[in-house]
Amino acid sequence: QVRLVESGGGLVQAGGSLRLSCAASGSIFSIKVMGWYRQAPGQQRELVAEITNGGSTNYTDSVKGRFTISRVNAKNTVYLQMNSLKPDDTAVYYCNAKSDWFAFWGQGTQVTVSS
Repeated sequence: QVRLVESGGGLVQAGGSLRLSCAASGSIFSIKVMGWYRQAPGQQRELVAEITNGGSTNYTDSVKGRFTISRVNAKNTVYLQMNSLKPDDTAVYYCNAKSDWFAFWGQGTQVTVSS
């Protein structure tokens, strides 16, 4: 089992920045990929960014050039630096960790971008 605890959400004006953190504990040796998803009201949950154990990253097109995902393995923590935020980025952001067999989720953190 893997436990994920997110922090760093909040309210920010358009053009501002936020950094989300996700700390993993438990059976972290099994994790292959960590990432961030988001879900806006009335929308499906979507991948924002993910990073593999080897450091390879993948971003959804709408955040490329604005968001950066990073991982500090020694701290079992993944970060999402979000710059140039837009009102369309408003959503609940969920941390995700994948092993070969399971996917684990954090409780979510609200990000609200005002225009």
